[in-house]
Amino acid sequence: MKKSILIPIILLVSITFTGAKLFISDKSKSSLIESHLSLPERQKISDRYYSDKKLGAFYENGKTFFRLFTPNAEKVSLIIFDKVGDENGKIYEMTRDENAVWETSIEGKSFGKYYNFIVKHKNQNPVLCLDPYAKAVASFNTYFSPRKGIIIEENNYDWGKDEWIRNDWRDLIIYEMHVRDMTEHPSSGVEERGTYKGLVEKGKTGGLSYIKKLGVNAVELLPSQEFANIEIPFKKELRGKLNTWNPYERNHWGYMTAAFFAPESYYSENTRNIKWNAWSGADAKAVTDFKDMVKAFHQEGIAVIMDVVYNHLSEYEFGNLKEIDKEYYFRLNEQGDFIAESGCGNDLRTEAPMLRRLIVESVLYWMKEYHIDGFRFDLGKLIDWETIETIIYEAKKVNPDVVFVCEPWGGGYDPAGFSLRGWDAWNDQIRNGIKGENPFNGLGWIFGQWYGNNNPQRIKSYVNGTLVNDTLGLFQKPHHSVNYLESHDGYTFGDFIRLGTKSVARDEIIKDVDSFVKLTPLQMKLNKLGALFLFTSRGITMIHSGQEFARTKVIPANIDVPDPHKGMIDHNSYEKDNETNYINYRHAEINRDLFEYYKGLIELRKKYYSFRRAKYEDVKFHEVKTNPFAICYEVNYKDEHFFVAMNANPEISQQFSLPKGDWEVLVDQSKAGIKPIKVVKNKIEVEPTSGIVLKRK
Repeated sequence: MKKSILIPIILLVSITFTGAKLFISDKSKSSLIESHLSLPERQKISDRYYSDKKLGAFYENGKTFFRLFTPNAEKVSLIIFDKVGDENGKIYEMTRDENAVWETSIEGKSFGKYYNFIVKHKNQNPVLCLDPYAKAVASFNTYFSPRKGIIIEENNYDWGKDEWIRNDWRDLIIYEMHVRDMTEHPSSGVEERGTYKGLVEKGKTGGLSYIKKLGVNAVELLPSQEFANIEIPFKKELRGKLNTWNPYERNHWGYMTAAFFAPESYYSENTRNIKWNAWSGADAKAVTDFKDMVKAFHQEGIAVIMDVVYNHLSEYEFGNLKEIDKEYYFRLNEQGDFIAESGCGNDLRTEAPMLRRLIVESVLYWMKEYHIDGFRFDLGKLIDWETIETIIYEAKKVNPDVVFVCEPWGGGYDPAGFSLRGWDAWNDQIRNGIKGENPFNGLGWIFGQWYGNNNPQRIKSYVNGTLVNDTLGLFQKPHHSVNYLESHDGYTFGDFIRLGTKSVARDEIIKDVDSFVKLTPLQMKLNKLGALFLFTSRGITMIHSGQEFARTKVIPANIDVPDPHKGMIDHNSYEKDNETNYINYRHAEINRDLFEYYKGLIELRKKYYSFRRAKYEDVKFHEVKTNPFAICYEVNYKDEHFFVAMNANPEISQQFSLPKGDWEVLVDQSKAGIKPIKVVKNKIEVEPTSGIVLKRK
């Protein structure tokens, strides 16, 4: 029997922070798994529960339904709030079916209402929990981030003629970027700075206008599912946790997902800083803003790929899957504590059947509801193989061209395993081989050095897509390799080069960032050589935002934060919502020569199939006997015939003999593009730390 009760609810924050008791009469006993069993035995039993019922909150046949899966809860209730800040709500008892799905329904539509589930476990106080299937979320911006789901109407957006951008994976040129960073700096010229709307404002210096000018055909958004913006207090213990590493108390990049079906609400608010102790996202505007953004990118022929985090959950907040059913949804040790191979506090048990279902349904939801063209999976090796295989199988039913990229480490390292399953993977081998692993004692090929086990043969392997055809290769097909030199992690490529050339010390204070960002002649040559290798290699090409002008990440010296590294180059800016991360378009002008070089390489790669479609046997390397840091090769693909030569030796020029005929120079140490710079024959000399691309006339 279901009944609704109107009772006062203790302030949400109080319930979250103090664990205050919320008493509800228990009239329906649940079937609990025997507590005397071992954890593996209990998890094995809970995995037998499975349901195909639609979960979350949704309107159907004149009613609004609410469903939550949890096999271990003793009792679950629904609470509905009329306003986001209400402390009182209407409570509805929920009943559990034989498959551990708790359910209730309300007559009529409840769009715009706010809701939580009240979850009670044996010998524990009840907790207000966010629906893991919530399609929109309101968040209270404070420690532990209390949240409420918002009941919204789905499938009511006018997409017009919009559909997925169906790129051949081989043709992808990906621009990894952060929604807020692309327009938050005043130099972007954007009115709605830092937002989905601002990102696609037309005719501005920054955002979509800039990305279109650069010429890439795909953007990869750093996490944009609702995530934890705030971490715990700095050097003050709260609920047994102590933050000793993050004086900013922020999570800027977004790798702490809170809701797998809802867009990040902060990116719909045109505010310079997050509003503490206040609600954000209460208007659910992010749902429409996100769709408008995708539609605008699609109108320019640019695909939208989302960086998604399904290996762990937001670590510090209270009232999510950890409180809904810790034993079912998380990997735990024998003592019942969270396992954290991710380094993020709590690894999800993706092998649990109903969590696997949630992940798959989340992916499909973003494809169908938001027209998302592809996904990049954070720490993909922490996701079990059956889930990985199910994701791509189900997604390709919806869109056969959907893009799947993963970070092939986390719970091990296996890019080859992802390739065998038809996934792309970040190729850290080309990254480390070409630029190096670190700029202090691990420099790579562009510096005229060998990092680790790299050698001339491995460099040639990278040109071909790091294939299993070579004994050192990883991938079944070239387009399974996502080639990159810079990502959100680590130093920017520009800063790596500044440090690697000892132009600046690691702990040096940078007083004038505008002067510092301007590249020296050597720094420019190194940036261009790395870019040339990247764009002429087979595989998917990815650059990080700002790489095209040698972006620097200097922590502002004048911020009011107890950061001992203020004024220095940063290599891990995940927590800094400030100019460390923002794209400064003045710097793009300062290094405009490099921007134009990248733009030209993008034009070259997009126009000529040789750099995207050539097969292993289409590439013929020429031997360079006296210079191990020089490579040259011919590419013959259909009616295209190219000669590519690069000299990473920092001290000597290298002369290359050319095949017979006249050769148009499309790329040299100064320029890149599709218009001939000059015509040469017989031989050509390549300066130290530079390269060329020639096309048979």
